[in-house]
Amino acid sequence: MGLLLFNSMTRKKEAFEPRLPGKTGIYVCGVTVYDYCHIGHARVMVVFDVVVRHLRAMGLEVTYVRNFTDIDDKIIARAQQNGESWEALTRRFIGAFQEDMAALAVLPADVEPLATAHVAEMQSLISRLLDNRLAYVTEGGDVYFAVDRFQPYGALSGKPLDELQSGARVGVDEQKANPLDFALWKSAKPGEPTWQSPWGPGRPGWHIECSAMSTRYLGESFDIHGGGMDLIFPHHENEIAQSQGAAGQAPVRYWMHNGFVNVVSSEGEREKMSKSLGNFRTIRELLQEHPGEVLRYFILNSHYRHPLDFSNSLLEGAKAALDRLYTVLRQGEERLQSAPDGEADPGRLQEFQGCRERFVAAMDDDFNTPKALAVLFELGKALNSLDGASRRTGEEGLALMRELGLRLGLLQAEPERWFQGPSADNAEIEALIDQRNQARRTRQFAEADRLRDALLAMGVVLEDSKQGTTWRRN
Repeated sequence: MGLLLFNSMTRKKEAFEPRLPGKTGIYVCGVTVYDYCHIGHARVMVVFDVVVRHLRAMGLEVTYVRNFTDIDDKIIARAQQNGESWEALTRRFIGAFQEDMAALAVLPADVEPLATAHVAEMQSLISRLLDNRLAYVTEGGDVYFAVDRFQPYGALSGKPLDELQSGARVGVDEQKANPLDFALWKSAKPGEPTWQSPWGPGRPGWHIECSAMSTRYLGESFDIHGGGMDLIFPHHENEIAQSQGAAGQAPVRYWMHNGFVNVVSSEGEREKMSKSLGNFRTIRELLQEHPGEVLRYFILNSHYRHPLDFSNSLLEGAKAALDRLYTVLRQGEERLQSAPDGEADPGRLQEFQGCRERFVAAMDDDFNTPKALAVLFELGKALNSLDGASRRTGEEGLALMRELGLRLGLLQAEPERWFQGPSADNAEIEALIDQRNQARRTRQFAEADRLRDALLAMGVVLEDSKQGTTWRRN
């Protein structure tokens, strides 16, 4: 039937049909870089990493854009609190984000734009909204979007305008015509970074950056926009208003949102994880206790749209599950050493093919990763019953487990390395990097990704540039 995905705009599963045959564009709202990322951020990044991996496995040419918000009220306040420049703060936490994502085997996006590098595009978009009479300039030099002039406002969140207005508030220094109106441009304030604009010195509002950057790299209409459920209102609602208000067409065909993370207490009580409640765990704190692949498995063991319950016992369960799968790989490789020669068993190959088809069907059903993981265990059971089978049969089964694992960003470490820990000598690392570079040169991108994930599992972070590939231990 092809890929079905749940569209947050229509609130139902829909057949995925790319706007351009064979190609697709996806934009995911990235992080605001003023602090270390927590497990909630990890969920967003892992979920959409798997979405992109599956789209590419379908044969689509994917352009994946994931931004960094590197100017924001929180960034300015934290930099002032630390006594450092906002540029130094954001550089530091962008680096920390990249290290965390490498540990989670989250592949870099194709484009990772900085908001501050796209102020000109934001100003151009604001000017179009002013020309279309969907925005206004205040006496103080702020520019606001006029929500009541955009009739479809509220379609994504499913809330009528009067209900949204009743809950809106106006700050003492804001000159809004309507409490729901939101800032496109903020006039300069003492001690804050500013840019020149037709409306005076200032800086962009938060919402305008994603509209400007998605348009810049994916066009005025693209296929998928993703993010956490907390972004539906007001951020994504405002993005739609800005982009559609400027271009006259819906900017996104499919909206995807992952669920919240809940902290489960020892008494079994659930509470939404948030920084305001102080109950969050950063990724790097958790990485001191668990391998990154354990965190990744834990995230994928729940459907992306459902709440994700977080507790130490659930993380331990994820580690035990991965141990079982790696045990299958280790025992399968040991079995190959004494397996007889001969052709692959047609019955076994058919069994393997059935696993492949069930895995793909699970992923095609709105990226149902828990079902896909269950198929890996089915395949593991089949591999455990291969005593006496030919070497070719075992090789086919092990290769399939690696292939399906790669689609989820899992099972790319060597089994012995998984059980022994992440240490590796430099010669081994350099040899794997050489193999990866050769795979990239010959356009064997799946093999290159597999080798990159294997290195990540060993605690090795790669950095590609025009000058070549460098590495460091994470």
